[in-house]
Amino acid sequence: MPSTLPILRARRERRLEKQNQKSAQVRGAIISAGIVLSLLLAAVIILGAFAYADVTRELPSAEILPRLLNPPDGLLLQPTRIYDRSGLQVLATFAPNDSPRRYIPVNPQNPQHIPANLVNAVIAVADPQFNLHSGYAVQGYNDPELHPTIAQRLVSDLILYNEPPSMRRAIRERILAAQITAQFGRTQIIEWYLNSANFGNRAYGVDAASQLYFGKPADELTLAESAILAAASETPALNPLDAPQVALQRGREVIYILNGLDLVSNEATALALAETPQMESTPLPAPKIAPAFVNLVLTQLDSQIPRERIERGGMTVITTLDYDLQKKAACVTEVYATRMDGLPTPERDCDSARLLPSLPPAVTFADSSASALILDPNTGQVLAMVGETNQGVETPLASAHRPGSSLDAFVYLTGFTRGLSPASLTWDIPGSENIQNFDGQYHGPLRLRMALANDYQVPVETLKTQMGIENVAKIASSFGIELNSDVSMLELAGAYGVFGTQGVYFGQSMDDEFLPVSVLRVESADRSVLLDWSLPKAQTIVTSAMAYLMANVLSDEPARWDSLGRSNALEIGRPAGVKVGQTADGRDAWVVGFTPSHLVVTWTGARGRDASDSVTPRFPAVLWNALMQTVSENTPANGWTAPLGVSTITVCDPSGMLPTRECPNLVTEVFLNGSEPTQPDTMFREFSVNRETGLLATVFTPPELIDNRVYMLVPENARDWAQSTNLDIPPTSYDAIQAPPINPVANITSPQLFADVNGVVQIIGTASGDGFLYYRVQVGKGLNPQEWLQLGSDGNVPVVNDVLAEWDTSELSGLYAVQLVVVRDGQLVDTAVIQVTIK
Repeated sequence: MPSTLPILRARRERRLEKQNQKSAQVRGAIISAGIVLSLLLAAVIILGAFAYADVTRELPSAEILPRLLNPPDGLLLQPTRIYDRSGLQVLATFAPNDSPRRYIPVNPQNPQHIPANLVNAVIAVADPQFNLHSGYAVQGYNDPELHPTIAQRLVSDLILYNEPPSMRRAIRERILAAQITAQFGRTQIIEWYLNSANFGNRAYGVDAASQLYFGKPADELTLAESAILAAASETPALNPLDAPQVALQRGREVIYILNGLDLVSNEATALALAETPQMESTPLPAPKIAPAFVNLVLTQLDSQIPRERIERGGMTVITTLDYDLQKKAACVTEVYATRMDGLPTPERDCDSARLLPSLPPAVTFADSSASALILDPNTGQVLAMVGETNQGVETPLASAHRPGSSLDAFVYLTGFTRGLSPASLTWDIPGSENIQNFDGQYHGPLRLRMALANDYQVPVETLKTQMGIENVAKIASSFGIELNSDVSMLELAGAYGVFGTQGVYFGQSMDDEFLPVSVLRVESADRSVLLDWSLPKAQTIVTSAMAYLMANVLSDEPARWDSLGRSNALEIGRPAGVKVGQTADGRDAWVVGFTPSHLVVTWTGARGRDASDSVTPRFPAVLWNALMQTVSENTPANGWTAPLGVSTITVCDPSGMLPTRECPNLVTEVFLNGSEPTQPDTMFREFSVNRETGLLATVFTPPELIDNRVYMLVPENARDWAQSTNLDIPPTSYDAIQAPPINPVANITSPQLFADVNGVVQIIGTASGDGFLYYRVQVGKGLNPQEWLQLGSDGNVPVVNDVLAEWDTSELSGLYAVQLVVVRDGQLVDTAVIQVTIK
C-alpha cells in the first residue's frame, strides 16, 4: 500500500499556511486599528489644543481684582459719578453718599471686621461648598445666568461682565475662578465678594448696605441683621427698603439654615429670631439736578455697559448736558406748569421765565403735566431735558405719550416723495368717514402747505388713504418713528431734527435703534475710555432738497395764521420750523420746533381736565417759545438756503397750477425739480352772466345786461360744502333764448334758428344798408361762445338775401352760434345771430 505519510504531511502544511494567513490578517487589522486610534487621539489632542487656545484667547488677568477692590486705591471703591458736559458739575452719584466706599476685612484680628456670622450666612446661601471645591462647579454650563460659586460670581460681575452669555464664556468663567482661588485663597475671595456684592438700591459692599438699611457700620451688625443682608445679596430687589417684610422673613430663613449647619447655637438662633431689626425706611433720593436726564443717560448706557456694572462704581460718565441751560429750562418749565395748574407762580431766580408768553385766557388744568427737551440737531446731543413737571415739581419721568397729530408731517413727506408738492391741491370738506378738524370747521380747497401748517385732519387722512398707510409707516420708520405707538420726546426730536440738518440724522446706534445721545464718554477710574460718543454718527434719511421742502413749509409763519392767528407763540423773531400736535380727546398736546442750530420739544398733558376743555398746542407753544428764545439767545437768526434740486415758481392759489388771468390769488411755492406744474389753472373760470336773471348769458342776452364774473369750479363732492359756506357757484342754466327782431339790413335767413345742419352749409342773409363798410361771418361753440372763428374773409360788397359765407361742418358736432357782423361808417355795428346744431 502506498504510504499515507506524504498525504498527511501535505494536509498539515496546508492547515498551517491557513493559520498563518489568518494570524497575519489579525495582526494587520490590529496595527491598522492602532494607527487609526493614534490618529484620532492626535486629532482630539490637536482640536483640544485649538479649542483651549480659543477659549483662553485674550483671557483677562486675575490681577484685575486687586486693582479693582484692594484699598486704598481700588477702582471700584470710588462710586460712579455722572457729570455735565464740562465734567465739573456732578449730576448723580451711585452710592448712598458721595464718599468713597469703605472696605472692611474679614480677619477677626482687625478691630473693624466683617462679623463671622455675616461671612457664614453669605457662604451658606450663596456657595455652601465654598471651602471644599476649587473655586468652580462643573454643573451649570448650559445656564448662562447661573454662577454657582462665589469665585465665579466675582469673575462674572467684575471681569467678564462685557462678554455675552455663551458656552465659551462659561468655560472662561470657570478657568478664571479656579485661577483666582488658587492664586489668592478662599479668605481673599470671600472678602472681595462681601465688599463688592450687590445688596440692592445701589448699595455695593456690606458696609454701604449696613449704613443704608440699618444706619450702622458693618462691624456692628447683629446675627439677625447679617442674615437679612445675606438674603438680600442673593436677591437684591428683595431688600429692606423695597420689601421690608419679605426681607425680614428671608433673613429668618437664613438663620434656620445657619442653625441647621451648626454654624450658630440654638440659643443664638432663638435670640436672633426674637429680634426685630430696626430697618431704615427712607428711600434713596432722586438726583436733584436733571433727574429725567440722568434716567435717560442710564437707559442709553444699558445698551453698552450693564447697569449693575455702572452702579457698582469706578466710572466717570461725561454727559451732553449743558448745566446752565438745564437750570433755565427746569425753571421755565416749573413756572409754566404752575400756571397751568392755576397755582400762584413761585418766586424763582429765573430770568428765562420772563420770556413765557401769556397762557390762553381763563383755562387751567388741575392735573396737568409738562416736559421739555432741547437738542443740538447738528450733533445729536441732548443739551437739556426736563421730566414731567406737576404743580411746579419736576419728576424723573419722561414717558412716551400718544403722538396725536404730531406725526402728520410724515404723511405729507410720503406724498412729496411720490410727486406731490406743498402746492398740491387738497379738499378739506366733509366726507363719508366723518373726520373732524380740531377747530370743528372745514376749509375747502387748500394747498398741502396750508393743511400741514394748520394741523387740519381731514386733508391728512385723505392723503394717508391715497398714499397707503404701509408707505407712510415705511417713511416714518426710517426716521425712527413707529406709527400707532406712543412716542417719546427724544424720538420726536431726532426725527424732526433731520429737516433742519439737510436730511441727515446725527446720533448713535443703541439696541438696533439710532437716536440722539445723552452721553459723551465713559471713563474708568484709571482714565481708560470705556465708551466714546463724542463724535456723532450720521445717517442720511432724505435728500437735502426734500429736507428743505419740509423746513420751508414748517417755517412758514403766515401759513399758520388761519389756525393760530397773527403774532402767535410760535413766532420768535427768527426762522423756525414748527409742527404742532394734539390728540382728539384733548389730553395731550405737542410742539416740536427747530432752527438751524437747536431743536426744542415740549409736551403738555392733562388727565383731570373738565370735559369741555382741551389741551391744545397753544399751551405747549408758550413753553416752546420761552425755551427756544433761551437757547437761541446768542446764536444768529439764520434760516435755510435752498439747495440744488429746488425751484421756486409763482402759482395760482389754491390749485397750485400755473397762473391764468382769472386766478384771484398768486403765491410763490417751492418744488423739487421735475415736480413743477406744467398746466394752467383750471379751478377759476370767467363766466358771462345775465345780472338780472343770474343765469349764463347766451348770444341773445342783451350786452348791457351781461357781467363777466370769475367763479371757482367746485367738484361734485364739494357742492354741499360750497352751498353751506355761501360760496358763489357758477350757474348751470342759460338765459331763456328769445330771438331778437329781424334787422332788414343785417340778418341771417338760412339756416333757420335752431336748425340741424351738416356738411357744407351756406349762410344766406343780408348785409347792406346806409354807411356800409364791410361784413364778416363767424362761428363759435356753445350758447355763449368765448372764442369765434371767422368764415372766409371780410365781405366789402353789400349782400341782399344771398350767400354770405360757406361753412364746412364735416368734422364738427354739437351746438354752435353763427354771427353776422356788419360794420358801418362811424364804427357803428349791427349783428345777427342764430344757433344751430351740427349732427
